[in-house]
Order: sequence, then structure tokens, then C-alpha cells
Amino acid sequence: MSGSEALGSSRRTGPPVASEPAEPPDLRLVGPALTAWAGAAAGVRLPLVLTASLAVVLAVTGVPAVVRGRTTLVRGAALCAVVGAVALAVGGLRLAPVRSGPVVRLAQESASASAELVVTGDPVRHAGRTHGQQRSADLVVVPARVERVVSRGRVAVVRLPLTVLATGPGWEALLPGTRVAADGRLGTPQRGEPVAGVLSVHTAPRVLRGPGAAQRAAGRLRAGLRRAVEGLPAPERGLVPGLVDGDTSQLPDDVAQDFTTAGLTHLTAVSGANVAFVVGAALLLARRLRVRGAALPLVGLLALAGFVELARPQPSVLRAAVMGVVALVALASGRARSGIPALACAVLVLVLLDPWQSVSFGFALSVVATAALLVVAPPVTDALTRRRVPLPVAAALAVPVAAALLTAPITVLLSGGVSLASVPANLLVAPAVAPATLLGVAAAVVSVPLPPVAAVLGSLAGVPAAEIVTVARVAASVPGGTIAWAPTAAGAAVLALLLLAGVLVLPAVLSRRLPRAVAVAGACALLAQPVVAPHWPPGDWLLVACDVGQGDALVLRGDRSGAVVVDAGPDPRAVDACLRDLGVRRVAEVVLTHFHADHVEGLPGVLRHRSVAEVTVTTLPDPSAEVARVRGWARAAGVPLRTVQVGEVRSVGGARWRVLAPLHAAAEAGPNNASIVLLVQVAGLRVLLTGDVEPPAQQALMARAAETLGGPVDVLKVPHHGSANQDPAFLSYLHPRISLVSVGLGNDYGHPAPATVASLTRLGSLVGRTDRDGDLAVVVRHGSPALVRRGT
Repeated sequence: MSGSEALGSSRRTGPPVASEPAEPPDLRLVGPALTAWAGAAAGVRLPLVLTASLAVVLAVTGVPAVVRGRTTLVRGAALCAVVGAVALAVGGLRLAPVRSGPVVRLAQESASASAELVVTGDPVRHAGRTHGQQRSADLVVVPARVERVVSRGRVAVVRLPLTVLATGPGWEALLPGTRVAADGRLGTPQRGEPVAGVLSVHTAPRVLRGPGAAQRAAGRLRAGLRRAVEGLPAPERGLVPGLVDGDTSQLPDDVAQDFTTAGLTHLTAVSGANVAFVVGAALLLARRLRVRGAALPLVGLLALAGFVELARPQPSVLRAAVMGVVALVALASGRARSGIPALACAVLVLVLLDPWQSVSFGFALSVVATAALLVVAPPVTDALTRRRVPLPVAAALAVPVAAALLTAPITVLLSGGVSLASVPANLLVAPAVAPATLLGVAAAVVSVPLPPVAAVLGSLAGVPAAEIVTVARVAASVPGGTIAWAPTAAGAAVLALLLLAGVLVLPAVLSRRLPRAVAVAGACALLAQPVVAPHWPPGDWLLVACDVGQGDALVLRGDRSGAVVVDAGPDPRAVDACLRDLGVRRVAEVVLTHFHADHVEGLPGVLRHRSVAEVTVTTLPDPSAEVARVRGWARAAGVPLRTVQVGEVRSVGGARWRVLAPLHAAAEAGPNNASIVLLVQVAGLRVLLTGDVEPPAQQALMARAAETLGGPVDVLKVPHHGSANQDPAFLSYLHPRISLVSVGLGNDYGHPAPATVASLTRLGSLVGRTDRDGDLAVVVRHGSPALVRRGT
């Protein structure tokens, strides 16, 4: 359902239906809107000189043609040129202040500074990242506007966007509109960020002035909503605020990942659908109270303004709000309404007011999804009703299908995959979204005067929210539910062409003109071949080293009881994705060789949506912070934790392994040398998995080589990501035929060390690196071990 439809009609809600008058669409604003979008994007990306030159050329060419053009086509093209010139100019003017000036120079020099800032958005807490063996502190990201900077004895009075990266206390509780002072160090933003710099702060902010009344009221309502749902289970407790106001701060990471995998992320990014639900309900209530005439659009505008204030002016909210204003004005004047001009007007206004939205994926998804509902859903609905599908069912099918199809070329750039579960998942959650949203809004509204009533409404909102969570969880866990696809412009273009071809072929299939349809489908398959990711995994894989960045995660193929996972770090999402790709739904044992972050921080990715029998850990509980986190994760998942016994022999399916380490004397040298070392026998291969053992542990193993190592191995997981800290005699004794190096691309440690790789190469070992080769699979081909590289 589009925002304009919900806001512009008090008698009919829902998606477009077959009974709409067959009027030609009003496309007059589409050309200027697209031109403005392209011009704004160019303005904030191109060098200023080039931007100015293009704007002048378009203006000089377009203005005379608008005045003197003899045909409608010429005047329309000229108008687009003029709009493009304006958008280029606006984009260039917005770009200039964040690419030059005193703040930018100070940021480039990493200068210390005292700044006065106005918070412009809600602070967001980000969990600390794993850097090698350590995990950094949590970070609070605060969007702000800097208005005064003091550095190196000079004062600069400015008005520029700035991002604050805070580790100190007190930042997360700030509301938009709060004026604060802070001391920190300036730095340059990531390329393409619409800010003049970033300010890293390690102390609490000094509040100079509180937020305005509207922001305080919105803050109280948002906090009230969080209190109203605090009795719900964690997934629903995090989802309801996300549906209502886009606050996903309490949404568990595994649930957020489920929504991404299932193609439901849009539900937690407030959009036109949310606005339509809320304002449509307000209009319906107003009509019930006999509000008529010009007062009805006023009610809609008030509801619209209140909801935008509650949800904060995010790009998708602003887009929906502009569409709502257009529809309400049309309602007040009694003129005919059309969704396409409303959407075009929204694009035109928003990219000129904020050119940075023109390069936002979220904005693009929002616009394209709305266009799908306006342009594609009606004919799909008509086609289905002509084939005797009931109108409500046809409309319910058409909406998610249209949105999923048109947004697929954009989402593939973000996810690197095409979700086959997205359409059915969106279809199943559709009946639950509106009640959850409206009950959540009601809970927020009454949370301040009537907290008990808000708690009841919050509990009721949890019922449809639970349905949404369940659908997301099931859709995300479907084996093969996502097709890997190249996340490039070429991949997106080919996908768009395939979808277009599918639309053209469908009528032929339905009319039984199958030979032509088959030919076109075959051509499409050939066209897609270069961009669809190669088949993975190989059917005969025995061991896989997952590409999880700077860390380890290895998977031994098991039997019906499950696979064996050796280490899980550092990224839970990457670990989970690797296991999904391998089709691992049961894990017989997780072995964490030692407690460094790059080997354990991905454990939640193993535990989510899988049956895990047990987790085995090393004998040295160090570092203590990571030990506590591992114990907490295992306890929360109900998975027993056991300490390894040196010398024990275990087996799963065709894999059998003996625990060779940690040896007590070596373990005293620190966590790396306390790594569990496994000698695995599988399919006739000898595989040595070494964790991060260094020379002390390597030499301890060599001292007992006859009874522990027992000679050369076929496959070696190179210790400590291929660092230079190796005992050459250890590598020479093992003489591996295949060496696996699990390492992150562009890491700061110089891993793998060139000397280590050279030593292995001189031994005749085939070296595979996850940073260059992606996931690595060990197989047996023609009686010998072989290495299959997935590619990055």
C-alpha cells in the first residue's frame, strides 16, 4: 500500500485493486524527478569544478528551450535539463563545506579540539569489534552539527555535520536538539560520508542546553514504549519499537540477521507503510467522530507531523511524509489523486532539500518499493483476478511480489544474494505488521499518562510481533533459501534484465507458448552465468576453512549427528553464513582452541538456529573477559561446556581425532600456547588443526613427536594465521601437502608472514589463504587430497 493511497482516501485502504478507473498515469513529474535525483547524486560525488561546469551547460541549454520550445516534448526535455542544473548546483553547494574549510583541515591533521555540538539524531551503540586477539570497547555513534571549534589557539564558528564516536559515559542518553561541549580528536570520515569530520571522544559530554519541547516529548514517548514492552521476550521487545519508530537498539543481533536473510529488514526502517497505517487510522477515527470537510486533512497533517517527530526525520520517513502532504492537499482541494505524481514530487523535493539522500541505498529502496506498489502491483492483481483468484488474495500476493521483484537489483548490492524466501515471508507477515505497529503507537501515546494501559497494549503488540519473528526465523533457516549473486553493478544489471525477461516470458508460459518461453529462459540462464556465484560447497568436502576475516573457523564434515566446528571467530554473521552455505544445521561438537577473541567471538553465529551438542574449551581460562562471554553464550543456548582432556579420542561420522595439546608446560607461556591441537583422520587423510600454537608449544609437541604427531600430515591448519612466529623444524617435520591459512584481508599484523608462506612453498605444500581465496575446502580427488577455493 502506498502512502498516498492510505492518506488520500478514507473509504478504501489496502493495495490497488482491479476496479480502479483505467486512466493513463500522470507521468509529467517523473522526468524532472529522475533528473533531479541523478543531478543531486552527481553533485555530491563529482569534483566541484566538474559539477559547476555541467550545471552551467544544462542551464544555458535548458532555459531558452523552456521559453521558446515549440513542442511539448522539447519543453519537457528542457525542463528536465533545468531541474538537473539546479540539482547539480544544490549538490555541489552541499558538498563544498564538508570538503574544505577549517574543520576539514583540522580533521586531516588529526588535531585535538574542543567543540560545541548540537545532536541531530539518536545516538546508536555499536558493540566493540574484534581486532586480532582483543575486543575493543563499545562505541556510541552520535550524529551532530558542529557550531564552534577551538583548536591550536584558534576559534572557528561553523555550521557543519559531524559524527561523534564516543566511548565515554552519558552520550547514549542524549536527545536530538541537545547542545553539548566535548573535547576529543578530529579525524577524517570514510569516503562518501556527508560530514566534515569525526570527533573521537573518551569523556562524558558537557550539556550546555537541553533539547526542545517537541524532542523531549518524543523522547518520553519512545522511552515509554520501551517500558511498555519490557515484559516481552527479547525478540519481540526489540521488534515492536523498530516497527513503530525505527528504534532497533534492543533488537538482538541474531534476530536482525534473520530479518536480513529473510528479506524483512524494511519492517524496522520506518517507511511509507508505517505512515499509512498511522495516518490512515487517525483519519478513520476522525471520520468516526464525524470530522468532515477541511478539518479532515488537518487531522491527517497533525497525525503525520506527530508520527514523523516520534520516528525522527529519517530519509524513508521524510519521503513518506512528503507523499502524505501531497495526498492531503489533493484531498482538501477535491482534485483527483495519483500515487505516481505524489512519489515523483516526494523524490523531487527530498533530493533538492537533502542531496545526500540521492546516494542512499535506503532512499533508493524506499522509492523503488513504492513505485512497485503503484506500477506493478495493479496489473499483477488484475492478471490474477482474471484467472479467478479472489481479489483479496490476488492483492495480498501482488504487493510482496511487486516489491520483492523491483527491489531485488538493489538489495543484491547490499547482501550479495537473492532471497527465495523473501516473497513468501513478506506475504506471511503482512497481516501482522499493521496490528503490531498500531498497537505499538497506541502504547507509546498513552505511556506517559497511563503506564498500566500502555503495558497492556505493549503485550498485545507482542502477539503479532511474535508471528513476524517466527516467520523471519523459519525463512532465514531454510536451506538454500538464498542464491549467491555478484554484488556489483554488472550483477545488479543482469538481475534486472532477468527479472524483465521473466515478466515478458510469463504471459507466454500462461498461454502455453512454451517453446519460445523455454528459449528465452535458456538465454537468460546463459546471461546470468558470469555473475551468479559458483556452486558451493563441493559435494565431497571433508574440511572447510571459513573466510571469517582475521580469525579461525573450521568445519569438519560429520554425519547425521552433526558437523564439528573448530573455533568460531571473530564475526558471528560470517561464521553463521559459512555454516549455512555448508548446510550445517546440527553441530555435534564445537572446539574452541583458546579464548582469544578472534577464535571465540563468532560462537553466537554457531549457536543460532542450530542444535549444538556441546562446546569443548581449553584448560587455560584466559583472558577472563572472553571466558565469561563464552560461558554466557553457552548458558543462554542451553549447551553444556566441557574442558578438554589431552589424549582423549573422539569421533563423529567418518572423522576421528586425538587431542595432542594443550601440554601443561607450554600452556604456561600464554593463551596461544594453550591452544587445543587436534590430529584428525578422515577419508584416509591426516589433518592437523593447531589453533595459535607458537614455538614453545610446537617444540613441546616435537619433543614427543613419535607418540603425538606420528610423522608428516596431509593437511595443516597453519598456526596463528601464518605469523612469522613459527619453529621451522615443526613445519619441516609435518611436511604438509596442503596448508590452510585462515587470515583477514589487509590485517594490521602482516599475516601471513612471507617467510612462513615461503617455507611452506619450499616444502612443496599447496598454500590456500582465506584472504585471497575465500572459503577453502579440502576434498579427495583420485585418491589424493585436493584444495577447492571458493574465490573472493
